[in-house]
This record gives sequence, C-alpha cells and structure tokens, in this order.
Amino acid sequence: MSPIREIRPVQPYPYAMGKYYEPLAVVAPGEVVDVYTEDAFEGRITSTDDKPTQVLGKYVNPQTGPIIVEGAEVGDTLIAHIEDIELTRDFAVSLLIPGFGGLTSSRLAPSLQEPLPEKVWIYQRQPDGRFAYDPEIFSITAKPFMGTIGTAPDLEMLSALTPFDHGGNMDVPDVCAGNAVHLPVRVPGAMFFTGDCHAAQGEGEACGVALEISGRLRVRFELVKNAPIEWPRIVSPQEIMVAGSARPMENAAKIAYSELVYWLENEYGFDRWDAYQLVTQAGKLYVGNMVDTYYTVVAKLDRQYLPPAAG
Repeated sequence: MSPIREIRPVQPYPYAMGKYYEPLAVVAPGEVVDVYTEDAFEGRITSTDDKPTQVLGKYVNPQTGPIIVEGAEVGDTLIAHIEDIELTRDFAVSLLIPGFGGLTSSRLAPSLQEPLPEKVWIYQRQPDGRFAYDPEIFSITAKPFMGTIGTAPDLEMLSALTPFDHGGNMDVPDVCAGNAVHLPVRVPGAMFFTGDCHAAQGEGEACGVALEISGRLRVRFELVKNAPIEWPRIVSPQEIMVAGSARPMENAAKIAYSELVYWLENEYGFDRWDAYQLVTQAGKLYVGNMVDTYYTVVAKLDRQYLPPAAG
C-alpha cells in the first residue's frame, strides 16, 4: 500500500477563495490525501499575554489550496469524504477581537457602544483528551471539524471569512470525520480549499472564535457528473443536511429548508408538498455561525424518512 500523499499550506496563504490562485496540488477522484492546515491566526497567538490587535495581520483564516480535482467540470458535484481529522498540536486558542463577535458591535452591525476588551484563552489538551484553559472552571470535549471548506466561485473572489453557496467559512460542526460534504463545481477542476480547523465549537460560535487549532484533514474526493447543486450539502450515516448562508438569519434558514425540500423532491422521489410537510414535522435546524459576513443555518432530516433504497 503506497503512502498517503501530504498537501501542506504554502505562504503566502490564500485568504480568499477563487479561481485566480495557482493550484497547490492536483488530486485524482478516489485518491486519499492528507491536507494540513494552519490555525485561523497563522499560529501567531500562543500566550494569554498576546494582544490580537498587535499580533495578528490584516487578514485571518488562511486556507490550504486550491486543490484541483482531475475531471471536475462545471455542473458536477464534488463530494469530500472526510475520513479523519487529526489535531496537530496540544493547545487551542480562543479570543475576543474588538469589533467582532455575535454579542458586540461590529462593522456590519455597528452601535455607539465601546468594543469588548481584547482577551486570549489558551486551552491545553488534558490527559483525558478534553481541552481546558483552567480545568477547575470547565473543560471541553474535543469534537474536531473543519470550519472552512469549499470550492471556487465561478467569477468573484470571496473572503475566506465568508460562507455562501460555494461553502466557505460556514463553521458547521457536522463537517467532521465520517461525513461527506457535497460542494458545487463552478470552475474547471473545482478548486477546493479548506482550513480553520476547530477542536470544538458551540452552535452559533457566539464570540466568533472557536477552539482554533492546526489540523490534518484526511479526505477522499468523489465526482458526481452533471449533477449541479445550488448550496452545500452534508451527508452523515444518520442524516442529510443543507447549509444556507445569508443575512438576516431567517433567510439562511429559508435557503436551508427550501433546498432540503428540493433535494427530497428531485433525488428521493417525494412530492414537493409532502416533502414540505415532512421537514415541517421532522426537520431539525441549527445555527453554524452568527458572526460572519453571512450567517449559516443547517437544516437536517433523519435518514429513517428516506426511501429504503436510498443510499
């Protein structure tokens, strides 16, 4: 058995997703690769004495990519089968950044209040695998996932902080090992990006910063030819999901549920209005992020409601 190929980030890191970057690597469908990612702050925050406004640069959320998938054409769907996510260091970082977060004034939601103070938390990995900055206060169970994952939009460059219909910075905990992320192909080769590994994060990512950490994503790519999708989908052994990103948050929820209804109709044979009724009675909804340029909401349906022959 040949060793798994490693793909590592290269400086200057991409801080946007788009088709105008030189490819970092070319991968064949079915090939398993290890994609290494830096944390959201390029590893610059290592101490509670660090001041984010002094240590960080103009941009955050560096990406590894773009990765070309051989044979990917416009109108295909790229499926990233996440086989494993390894946390590649023993500490994670969270912090308050002035003017950023879900419960403070921000550029897109300004007020006359003073910004929240700068503060850094360093969470050390504990002997039991949990993460804690002070074990006597609380510790967090590690649930690794990729905060940012996506393909290149067809024309514009989008900030790596922006979630939208290409994927991006959705901050969705279901982008985890054992699940498959379905992404639209809008440029030749798909041009896949990922980064922003999280050791853990609560739904909504309230302060805007999860347990940020460097990581290794083991992923296998699959192409579904001539099968366009409008928004990212996630498939787990138990559920099917759609991620919608927009402002206000109600529009993100409408996108997610609407696309889930269309998915049930077009691929699982449901009458549209039966599908609408089904998600009304059995659907689930949660917030991925409430802090980014667009908010992300995930609509879910348990696979027990799908036809027996559904894969």
